Amino acid sequence: MRWMRLGKIVLCILLFSAFFLGPGAGMAIEEAKYTVLEREEDFELRQYEPQIVAETLVEGDFHDVGNEGFRRLYDYISGKNRKQQTIPMTAPVSQEASSEKIPMTAPVNQEQVGGKWRITFLMPPQYTLETLPEPLDPRVQLTKVPGLLMAALSYSGTWSRGRYEEKEKRLKELIRQKGLKIVGEPVFARYNPPFMPWFLRRNEVLIPVSR
Repeated sequence: MRWMRLGKIVLCILLFSAFFLGPGAGMAIEEAKYTVLEREEDFELRQYEPQIVAETLVEGDFHDVGNEGFRRLYDYISGKNRKQQTIPMTAPVSQEASSEKIPMTAPVNQEQVGGKWRITFLMPPQYTLETLPEPLDPRVQLTKVPGLLMAALSYSGTWSRGRYEEKEKRLKELIRQKGLKIVGEPVFARYNPPFMPWFLRRNEVLIPVSR
């Protein structure tokens, strides 16, 4: 049985590599762009650049909504979208609807909004709201997010609500100690897909702040 469990772990790692890197790719996944203004152990104060995200609202349990939201958004970037594409200089000139695959980025964010959970995927920087393909799933929306000053606390391990709330509480205490003001809801940031083994996951709690 032990070798079977090990085989499943190896399979998860291989799936992760294929998912984030693509066949034969040697590049790491692109992440949200920010400048670190302050660092102390696992705490960072970051200035994030403006971003475009694909987002979806999900009702349910803390853990379940993350998986459901991930599936919806991954479907969107994997081709479940619609883009009007001109076929130039041919006879006849025509337009057709075609699906477009969008590179995966990190992190996947989760935050509570009005009793629901907002799950977001960061869109690659080469896209604008005008050039991103339209989602086919009406539950997926595209949104522009302004640049934000964020306090961040990094940790590894499971995606349990208890562990997240423990780290959130610690981050809020660090924010208080540093004389910063909380100006938004906490965000649960996940840098790995659901099939990544828990001990290899990279997680963060992010909280918008002002000085």
